[in-house]
Amino acid sequence: MSQTTWTGDKESGQPLRVFTARRIEPLDGTQPEAFAVRGAWVVATGSSAELSARFPHAERVELEGALVVPGFNDAHCHTSQAGLARVRVDVSSARSADEVLTALRARAALVPAGEWVVGQGLHEDAVAGPVDRNLLDRVSAVHPVVVIQYTFHRAVANSAALERIGYRAEADAPPGGQLRADADGRLNGWMYERAWLDPWLPGIGRESIASGGEQSAQVAALREVNTELHQVGITSYCDAIVTPLEQEMYAAARNVGQLTPRVSMLLWHTYFDPRAWPTEQPDAHRLQLAGVKLMLDGALSGGTCLCQHPYPSSTGRENGLQVLDDAELGDAIRSIHAAGARAAVHANGDLAISKVLDALESLDHPSALRTTNHRIEHCSIVDEQLIKRIKAVGATPVPFGAFIALFGDAIERFYGTQRAAMACAHGSMLDAGVAVAGSTDFPIVPIDPMLAVQSMVTRQTANGTVLGPEQRLSVTDALGVYTHGSAHATGESHVKGRLTAGQLADFVVLDADLTTVDPHEITSVSVTSTWVGGECVWARHA
Repeated sequence: MSQTTWTGDKESGQPLRVFTARRIEPLDGTQPEAFAVRGAWVVATGSSAELSARFPHAERVELEGALVVPGFNDAHCHTSQAGLARVRVDVSSARSADEVLTALRARAALVPAGEWVVGQGLHEDAVAGPVDRNLLDRVSAVHPVVVIQYTFHRAVANSAALERIGYRAEADAPPGGQLRADADGRLNGWMYERAWLDPWLPGIGRESIASGGEQSAQVAALREVNTELHQVGITSYCDAIVTPLEQEMYAAARNVGQLTPRVSMLLWHTYFDPRAWPTEQPDAHRLQLAGVKLMLDGALSGGTCLCQHPYPSSTGRENGLQVLDDAELGDAIRSIHAAGARAAVHANGDLAISKVLDALESLDHPSALRTTNHRIEHCSIVDEQLIKRIKAVGATPVPFGAFIALFGDAIERFYGTQRAAMACAHGSMLDAGVAVAGSTDFPIVPIDPMLAVQSMVTRQTANGTVLGPEQRLSVTDALGVYTHGSAHATGESHVKGRLTAGQLADFVVLDADLTTVDPHEITSVSVTSTWVGGECVWARHA
């Protein structure tokens, strides 16, 4: 029986517990029967007899379930927005335009004239009846009203909001954005990419169109969402867009003991001040700034990503949108890199990914790139040459975990079979020796890691097509993507992602052994309990 021991002195005065289980998969190549935890840290692993002999006075905890794995870590999600949607006007469950109208009118009746009314989570394709400027004008004539579509790539506004922003015609859209109009040329309220992102995320010293409400309500909503994430085994995540509003919300939750998962944050680039970037994090193992977020193109499943070759995109053109021009992208990455920060660039299409790599390859001191570990968010459509460049520059791709299962048929329809087969190319990236992180983009899709693992293992679409079978992963490799792969993306693989001595005791107990169930039944496996730092943050029986 293999054994690992850690002799560090972190939390040395804390009580010691020895955890045992039916089977433990620590993802470090060993097969221990037990692991010892002092405070928040694993200090030893090995056989049950070995650890009992070494720690005769330790509390013993028998974990109820079939398999223990390291805690799941979602490297790209938007948990703060899932919480803020509950503080604003959550229209994610609306199934008719009248339901959207009623919910927004109720909020408008409660706030002073002229104050923004913000809806969030709209699935317009699931709503009967148009949600457009005309509908939102019926909400209020004295309130600017905006409804954010669930992907965050577009939003729709009423006349008062368009007037407040300064949009009167399609030509008013900023570079990297798009406004849509009816046949008569009148704006229909829909704003794409930077046309709405710039007002939402305007930058330092400027007011956003979407306020966050009372901080106590924010913290309560965040706690609700985090509890739901613990139910599916999430112990860590990286919030992929934060501004000072979301930073303050997370800090407030931590300060009152309500931040149960470990959270990394990516600061939206318009709020980045290289002079203010922290050299040390005050509570790095619980809440940290992990990088600066940029967006270069549109959405994979929505058909707006920037590709090398034409395709029937949703933009009305033969390609997707480029949100930042090449000079803006290069200048931003150089500034972020020079400050010692990590750039995290949203790039879905192969042309967008190539442009990110161009910028990274142009940086001075290329030997520092591997230490900085810049990220390519989504990194959806690649080829073997792009993967070689990713490997050479030391970047970390953060592909979608579940998008083949959820949107594979639409991806194939937009981009063709050849490109779709290399979408979310976990297999090729791992084969090339590239560390790959796991992500969902929650709340755009469910955050359940089981759905993502099944998608990575089977590559089966909703219609039953196996899309890119060479990209399929083993269950163990898929688990690695969602644990130590994600930890690598935030510079934390030295402290979490494996259940081994010297790492944080974050783990999940499952009710079935993922390595033995039918790969097409992985989503039927559920969580028995979730532990962060050796403390149970959720249990089924509770």
